Amino acid sequence: MSNQIASIDPNVDPYGYLGIIPNTDGSITRSQIPPRPFFTTIPDHDSSVFIKDLVINPVKDTWARIIIPRKVLNSENKLPLVVYFHGGGFVMAITIDTPILQKFCATLAVEIPAIIVSVDYRYAPENRLPAAYDDCVESLYWIKNTHNELLKKYADFSKCFLLGTSSGGNIAYHVGLRVAGVSEYLKPLEIKGLILYHSLFGGNERTKSELRLACDKMLPFNVSDIMWELGLPIGSDRNHPYCNPMMEIRSNENLFDQVKIQGWKILIIDCDGDPLIDRQIEFSKMLKAKGVQVVDCFSEGGFHGCEYFDGMKLKELTLVVKEFMRGN
Repeated sequence: MSNQIASIDPNVDPYGYLGIIPNTDGSITRSQIPPRPFFTTIPDHDSSVFIKDLVINPVKDTWARIIIPRKVLNSENKLPLVVYFHGGGFVMAITIDTPILQKFCATLAVEIPAIIVSVDYRYAPENRLPAAYDDCVESLYWIKNTHNELLKKYADFSKCFLLGTSSGGNIAYHVGLRVAGVSEYLKPLEIKGLILYHSLFGGNERTKSELRLACDKMLPFNVSDIMWELGLPIGSDRNHPYCNPMMEIRSNENLFDQVKIQGWKILIIDCDGDPLIDRQIEFSKMLKAKGVQVVDCFSEGGFHGCEYFDGMKLKELTLVVKEFMRGN
């Protein structure tokens, strides 16, 4: 999130907060579209990681950033692979080059340690869901087929985790469901689990935490409503399965069969300062009831995406993720 957008009160100007201007015909004008520079060395001189940017699909203008702890560059040991999907409510013009995302990924890469592939995908409403899901599934096949020497040399493809923040957590969940049944086609890439951090889910009926934090400074429900209005297929409401996973979970008894066959574990992380906390708790309980291996980590305080802005909380998050990955 840019400083300009972060300084706007979402309860006063939700569209300005999202960096967009609504047009009368239902389209939007973006107040700013960040540049997409490509780097072979990290621009802010972070000596702890090495980065490389690569195009995934030039037609869609999707790309990925590989983030490698520098200490592994002289080692023969391979590290687990984390494929990261960033947030932004499907709508905000956030790229993997956004400084807070870069810091987040660099910290994870060094502290776990792991190879991070941070994936950029198309925005809504220019490309509504399931476009982001399509792009992120494509990124997994791109990794599988990669000729990139950095990934081939340093990443352990047999230990892959999908990690997503906010709308990226939503993406990680839906991408996971899509690819669980086609694991043979992804080899040598083997997914071991999903890490869902403050996942952006919703529904027509407000939860108690959404009502309690209706005027939240990070994710008030007027902002999330706009995100869903612009992100979902035209004509859909917030009970669409892309938004409200409980609808599909309740109606499809076999939804997680392949997840269970693959032996995946799912880590669900949130805090009670996030308006989405009640949805995460319900989601976790439902997955457990369906026989899915779930580890949940619900903490006090905080706010939606707080680890982006608080170094101590980021350290704590890293420890939780590291422990989860170590047990898989």
